[in-house]
Amino acid sequence: MKAVILIAILSIVTIGCNNANPLKEFHPGNNSTTKVDSVRYSQAPPIAWKIAEAHGIENWNGISEIGFTFNVDRNGSHFWRSWTWKPKTGDIQMISTTDTVRYNRSRMDSLTMKTDAAFINDKYWLLTPFQLVWDQGMDFSERENAMAPISKDTLNLLTVVYPNVGGYTPGDAYDFFYDKNFRIKEWNYRKGNAADPNTTTTWEEYKNFDGIDIATMHQNGEKDFKLYFTDISIKK
Repeated sequence: MKAVILIAILSIVTIGCNNANPLKEFHPGNNSTTKVDSVRYSQAPPIAWKIAEAHGIENWNGISEIGFTFNVDRNGSHFWRSWTWKPKTGDIQMISTTDTVRYNRSRMDSLTMKTDAAFINDKYWLLTPFQLVWDQGMDFSERENAMAPISKDTLNLLTVVYPNVGGYTPGDAYDFFYDKNFRIKEWNYRKGNAADPNTTTTWEEYKNFDGIDIATMHQNGEKDFKLYFTDISIKK
């Protein structure tokens, strides 16, 4: 999305959190302005579509509401915020430890844009396989038999570079390591298309929600950083 990442929103947005930011250097961003109430509206390459389909994008159109809690554990700290999103209307609610914010994505001001940047980030982590075909203007490249950075498994690689203008985090790049079933297993986030990754995590603990497969856990190789989802609900 890039209204979308998979990692550096503005200078790392932490809505309703007065402590040191547990997301620093691990925040995906998203630059897409594409509507997400229908499936085929981007010109993504076949591999991107196969990844999206492997994660259940054909079941997206029937969804009227999705809820989830975005959690980060890092260096002994815990951060969370919860979202309710109605993709067909654009209505969003965010709940954190200190705030409740409601807004519609078609009517935003300077205050709700800060919340929206956090929403775009968190939604990107949740639904990245779909963002590959929802977002527009990216450059794609593919490679077979690439070594995954954490497991060292031999997987296939799809690299996505977002355009240098537009969205909250222009110019970022993501390396998706996926298996023979087109399921994402690991990824790199490279801010500004840098050569070295800023963040590398797993994609694991997949769960199915009304036909949509979501990786509910992401962690780094040292396992001292965990980003995960709880309270996922889908209404049709």
